[in-house]
This record gives sequence, C-alpha cells and structure tokens, in this order.
Amino acid sequence: MMDPLWTWDELIRAASAAADGAPAASIRGFSIDTRTLEPGDVFVALKDVRDGHDFVTNAFERAAAAALVEKGYERSDKDGALLRVDDTLKGLEGIAHAARARSNAKIVAVTGSVGKTGTKEMLSACLSLCGPVHASQKSFNNHWGVPLTLARMPAATRFGVFEIGMNHAGEIAPLTKLVRPHVAVVTTVEPVHLAHFASVEEIAEAKAEIFSGLVLGGTAILNRDNPHFEVLARRAREHGVEVMTFGHHESADVRPETCALAEDGSDVVVRLGERTIAYRLGAPGAHIVQNSLAVVAVLAALGVDVERAVGALSAIKPPKGRGTRSEVKVGGGSILLIDESYNANPASMRSALATMAMVPRERYARRIAVLGDMLELGEMADQLHEVLKEAVDVAEADLVFACGPHMRKLYETLPGTLRGGWAETSEGIKAGLADTVRPGDVVMIKGSLGSRMAPLVEALMRRDAKD
Repeated sequence: MMDPLWTWDELIRAASAAADGAPAASIRGFSIDTRTLEPGDVFVALKDVRDGHDFVTNAFERAAAAALVEKGYERSDKDGALLRVDDTLKGLEGIAHAARARSNAKIVAVTGSVGKTGTKEMLSACLSLCGPVHASQKSFNNHWGVPLTLARMPAATRFGVFEIGMNHAGEIAPLTKLVRPHVAVVTTVEPVHLAHFASVEEIAEAKAEIFSGLVLGGTAILNRDNPHFEVLARRAREHGVEVMTFGHHESADVRPETCALAEDGSDVVVRLGERTIAYRLGAPGAHIVQNSLAVVAVLAALGVDVERAVGALSAIKPPKGRGTRSEVKVGGGSILLIDESYNANPASMRSALATMAMVPRERYARRIAVLGDMLELGEMADQLHEVLKEAVDVAEADLVFACGPHMRKLYETLPGTLRGGWAETSEGIKAGLADTVRPGDVVMIKGSLGSRMAPLVEALMRRDAKD
C-alpha cells in the first residue's frame, strides 16, 4: 500500500491552520475540483472562477480525507476534517513550501512561449527511467497549479518537473521562488500575450524571471537559435547561474548532427560535447525535435545517464489537443484528424501547418486546415494572422476553413480555390466543414482555447461513431 502523502500534523503546521476534526483516512493527494477528486484527497476550497467553499460538502461525499477552508466557513453536518486558514491559496502555498523544503529531489522548471507542456512530458518520460518522477498534470502552470503540484509531490521523489507559465510580467518570479529549481528551461520566446506586453523583448524579460528562483549552482537551459538568447543569457548570468544552450546554432552545447523527419516521428543524432547521442522521437514535427534538444541538455545538466534516458522518447505521443491524431470514418472511408485545438500562437500555428505537410499525399491526397483566432496578440493581431499566408503555402494546403475576426485577415489573402469557408465563430463553419470532408483528407484543426475549436474536433469524432 502506498505511504500517506502527508500526516495530519504536518499539514496543520505547513498550512498554519487550525484543525477542526481529524481525517478518518490517510491523506493521498490534493484536489481543487470535486469532479476529479479521488478518495483520500484534501479538497482545497479556492476562490477562483467559482468559490470552492460551495463544494466542500460534495467533496466529502466523494470521500475526501479533509478540506482546506477559510476560517469563516460554516461546517455542514456532512463535513469531515477541516483545516481552517485565513486564505486558502496562501494555505496551499504554505503546504507547497513545506513540500519543497522536505524534498531532496532534483527539480526542473520549464517556461517559454511555446513547447512547455511537450517538453515537460518528454522530460518526465526520460527521467522516469532514472528514478521516481513527479510532474505537473496537464498545464497546471499558474498561481494555483504550481503550488498544487508541489503539494502533491511525494517526499521520496527523485526528480520533479514543473511547468511555469505567465500572461503578465511578474507572474513567473513568485512561482519559480516557490519551486526553487536546480535547472530552468526557456524553450523559446515568441510574440505571445502581446496584449499584455509592449514588445517581444518585454516577454523575454518576463520569461527571464525564472532564473530568480534557481538554487545556488543551478543551470539555465536556453534556446541558442532564438533572437532573444543574449537577453536571456545575460539575465541568467546576473543571477550567477551556468548557461547551457541547445539548437541548430554552431555554438549550441546540444545541437543536431542529423535529423530525419517523418510523419510518425523523427530519428535524431545530437552532438553533446564530445559525444554523439542517437534517439527516436515518437511524435512528428521539427518543433518536437527542437524541444528534444532542450531535454537532452537538461538530462546532461542533471548528470543522469543521457543515453539510457532518451530511450523513452520513442514512446512519446502528443498530449490531447496538441497534435493528437485519429482515423475518423467518413463516407465509406476515413480521414486523418489532427487535433491541435488546445491553444495557438503564431509559432505553434506555423509548426502545426508544417507538420500537416509531412503527411504523404499517397495516403491522404487533400490537406484541409481549419484555423481559429490566435488570441491575446494585442495591436499586432491582424498582422500576425495575415502573415500566416506563407505558412499555409508551405503546408501546401488545399482548403482552408477559418473563424474569428482576426483569422479573416488571413482568409482574405487566400486565393478563391483555397477558401472553404469563414465565419465569426467556430460554430459557423461546423456544417460546412462536415459537408466538405471526404475520404482521403487530412484535417488539422487549430486555434486558441477561446476560439472554441475543440467542438469541431468533437463533431467529426461523433460523425465517426455514427458511420
């Protein structure tokens, strides 16, 4: 049986809480959502989109071990053990601090405009061959996701991998100081969240906040190919940390010697110092190869057996909504559906289009790109959508469906033969897309989360179930 994650007394001290009762079961985890709560979890009643205090009783009905609540919460007769605090987020952060303090794990923090989640997943897979790993679930990378992930970290963890995100300046610094990584990765800096920044240079400065939490003697892993490398390297050195680089640049510490891209993955040989290391990537795309170089750099910085660890990369698959592929039955045949609906920005949109182009015409003769607005791009939004015309050309797309006011700028640059349909919202192109797809198509669907592209994926998948 798995050892308890925390004792009750440890949690009382860590959260600076007043105990109201005691749990009847061992503490196995933490949850902020009763829909995914597991028996033995401590339910944390955060005040975020909704007030978690409204769901405390429901959490106990689902066998929560305890609940972290504010002092003024009125107990129900169905409630169990409570940890009462002034502020539940601060209480969770206190538990996160205690989790980091008790851990001897080597900690990696990953940030960047693009590629955070994929890099985290690759790192987790590789390090799992070297010892017990604890990593962020999904994209738990914000002000509650990072402390929640830390709180869930078992004391016996050998390697911790944390994703750290931001929308505004000043958001990374407190999270990296909470995590206190030994290695910090910046995958890349791109024009993302420009609605909240005056320039991409300001985004680079915000990403550089991750170095403020690095432990003494830590290492910064930086993309040597990125135009903002010098800024990041300077900020890292100001914090007294070692800089290690990856990329195609001739001076990169980890760089590819050969790379064979294919629709189902890539075969890569990299140079690491005087060594060459060969590995197979189970997910396709040049952007996946680039992120894998960062993974190799991290493994080297941690001092693990790199050759052994990279063996895990052959089994990696894209996370849901980030390039997952499905064969969908259509009209007596099938299409290849590429689901990129989780999110989008200019860099990831170009990568998705380029990856679609790798699917051979012999198997799927027609390429259909279904593109939704990329959000939070500020005053440059229209321009950044319009210039995607080049990426559509590189992808050799045969048909483009688009939705959203910004994506209209791209749509209007396309010749009539490429125009499948445009609408203000994704709902407006659903019927036209369904009527258009036919056996032998590859359909790639991508847009920002707020553009609601996932329902288009679901509609095509439901069609598969009916056929």
